[in-house]
Amino acid sequence: MLNIYRRALREAGYPAKRFVEMVHEQGGYDAAMQLIHDSKPSSGYTSLFELGRLDLTVEALILGPDWCESTIFTDHDRCAAFNRLRQYNFRFPHGYWQPEQ
Repeated sequence: MLNIYRRALREAGYPAKRFVEMVHEQGGYDAAMQLIHDSKPSSGYTSLFELGRLDLTVEALILGPDWCESTIFTDHDRCAAFNRLRQYNFRFPHGYWQPEQ
């Protein structure tokens, strides 16, 4: 999770301070669950959308090749992340998890 913060700062110039606080306060898994299951996207998600970098969101992380087959996330979690990204017209790269049709 902290690698997302580092990448956002390095690649997009976005200092996700609240995100780091969440991870330190709640732990990475609980912070991810809150972010992907909240009814509204976080301010960080919105900022990354405006920067054209949804690939740096938790939602994209858990659907990416490194995590898409991990048992730590359920298909329910993945669907929540997928639906949020789809609402914002994210272009899913090859290898990203997508729900079965």
